[in-house]
Amino acid sequence: MKTELQTSQKSLYETDFICWVETTLAQLRAQDYGNVDWQNLFEEIEDMSKRERKSLKSNLVVLLLYLLKWQYQPESRSGSWRGAIREHRRRINDDLKDSPSLKPYLKEIFYECYQNARQQAADETGLLLKTFPIDSLYTEEQVLDTSFLPE
Repeated sequence: MKTELQTSQKSLYETDFICWVETTLAQLRAQDYGNVDWQNLFEEIEDMSKRERKSLKSNLVVLLLYLLKWQYQPESRSGSWRGAIREHRRRINDDLKDSPSLKPYLKEIFYECYQNARQQAADETGLLLKTFPIDSLYTEEQVLDTSFLPE
């Protein structure tokens, strides 16, 4: 049976997320552990990890996409492409700096992200999929190197 406090915490979590976060933080700081909405707190912590991984994966696909477009459509190179490369590199490098434990995950997803980028590059450029090598020509280090652009 739920207590009234548990019911009000659930309502707060569902109706005002920021207020729930601030309330939970205040409870933790005050060491008021009996009133903490533990179930939702655990779910949020778990979701934080998932969001970070998803963000890394998304940024890596976009970065690889723009590197492929840069290499295979030199006539279409633009400042916005260079800017997209710089921005997604920055995001990935910031994520890896903030959470070094993501480095093995980057290695784990690199091939899959490259395949996604390859397919999207074919869609966006109109070039045949076979134009883009099945295996990446770029290393993980090159992809993250702020001075690297494929020629």
